[in-house]
Formats: sequence, C-alpha cells, structure tokens
Amino acid sequence: MLTEQQIYGIYVPVVTPFNTAGEIDLDSYQHYVNNIIKNSIQGLVVNGTTGESPTVTVNELQLLVNASRELLKSTSIPLIVGTGTNDTASTVARTQLAGELGADAVLVVVPYYSRPSQEGIIAHFRKAAEVGVPVMAYDIPGRTGIGMTVDTARTILEMENVVGLKDCSGSPHLVTELRRHGSKPVLCGDDLNFFQMLGSGAAGGMLASANVQTADFLKIYEYYAAGQLELSKAAFDELVPLMTLLFKESNPAPIKWLLSLNGEIASDTLRLPLMSISTGLQEELSAHLAEMHV
Repeated sequence: MLTEQQIYGIYVPVVTPFNTAGEIDLDSYQHYVNNIIKNSIQGLVVNGTTGESPTVTVNELQLLVNASRELLKSTSIPLIVGTGTNDTASTVARTQLAGELGADAVLVVVPYYSRPSQEGIIAHFRKAAEVGVPVMAYDIPGRTGIGMTVDTARTILEMENVVGLKDCSGSPHLVTELRRHGSKPVLCGDDLNFFQMLGSGAAGGMLASANVQTADFLKIYEYYAAGQLELSKAAFDELVPLMTLLFKESNPAPIKWLLSLNGEIASDTLRLPLMSISTGLQEELSAHLAEMHV
C-alpha cells in the first residue's frame, strides 16, 4: 500500500499501447514499461489520462494491472491505477477491483463532464476513500471542466486513506496554499510548471513527458532534492522544447507517436475520438530530435 512517505520524485503515467486493430498490445506494453522501470522511477501510473482511461474497459484494466504487477514484482516501485470516472458508483467499483488486483494506490480524478459542486466533489472522493485503498486525488480542471478550490483540496487531503494529490490546476497557487497549511504530499502534473512547482512545495511530478528521456526527468528532481538548484533548472530548461512539442496536440498522441518512432511500442494507434498527430507536428518533433541527437 502506498504511503505518504513514498510520494516524491518522478511518477510516470504510462500509455496504453494498441495494435492497428485497436486492441491492447501487451507485448509492446511489457517491453516499453520494462524499459521505463529500469530508470528507477519512484512510481508507475497505469490507466491515467495518458493511458486513455475513458476508453479502457474493466477487462482491459485487469490485463494492464496484472501485467504491471508482474513487471514490478522484483522492484520496490509502487503501482498506481487510475480508477476515477465521472460516475461515483463505477469509480468505487474500479477502486475495489484495483485493490483486489494488488494496486498500491488508485488515482481518482475530479468527476469530468458533470461539473459537480464542490460539495459533490468532496462526497465523490469520500466514497472512493471509504473503499480502503490509498487514494491519490487528481485535479485537472482543463479536462474535467471544474477544479478543486483550496478548501476542497484540504478537506479531501484530510480524509483517511487519501495519501496525496496530483495537481494539474495550471499554476502553483494550489500547491503553495496546501503546503502552507502542511498538507499531504502534492505531485506536479503540469509538466511545463514542474520546476516552479518544486519550488512551491511539490514533492515531485507525475509527468507524461517522462515517458521520453525518463533519466533526464529524474535528474531534474535529483538535482533539486540535493539542493543543486542551478543544475536542476538547467536540466529542466533543456527539456522545455520537448515538453512544449509533446503538449502541442492532445496527450498522449504526441508521446505515442514518439514511442512508436523509437521502437518502444509497435504502433501509435489511439482510440477515437483521439487521433494520431498531424504531419506538421511529426516534422517538428523529428527536427527537434535531430537537433538534440536523440
């Protein structure tokens, strides 16, 4: 079970590889995830936004969790499974399933599309937390249409079994206020704000971009944790152009294209309504990689 003390460093939210027929490609998944965990990351996140969670069925989720547990069995890397939906009952059911399958924690997003009140958001997380599996709350108003207020986040983080927060609110304001009140750990989920949010009190990052050049993202955190702030900032600045390109079109399309290009996964196939990246972005990414000799 994930503890607050384990929430630091770099957590990688992985993609869900599909073959050209749109089915889960477990061979690609095992090859690619095995290469990521060789970097001694601090956490692996399955079936998050980057994993196209709204399109993954319960049976497919079981396949992914079982494969991930097998890959992680000889490591101490915790497994976090995305179980949040816009329906509280299905979130509870998926959270129960993840716990039964051996997840160390679940990632539960603010309910999307419904635009609940702050009281509704709190009630949703209370139901998820009552399952008994450690919960990482996930605030991403750009995708859900509604975000947590500071008071809501504090209330949720004070719940039993809620161990931390992934903050994709778009600014350091939330983490700054939470840390000022001595809250449980917060991981930055806005890749381009990562260095700034470390300075505002984030314990690390849950970063989609860390699927690519994982070791370089670890350096940013390691330098920062060692007090070598100039080296950390320099390492961060070097990755800003890549991060900017990786979010120029909807995540995870650019990451999947790059992973496919590098031979990490067999295909960059996504499930509709997401589609592969434009020719223009392919050219930009290729030019950047050539310039960086990646």
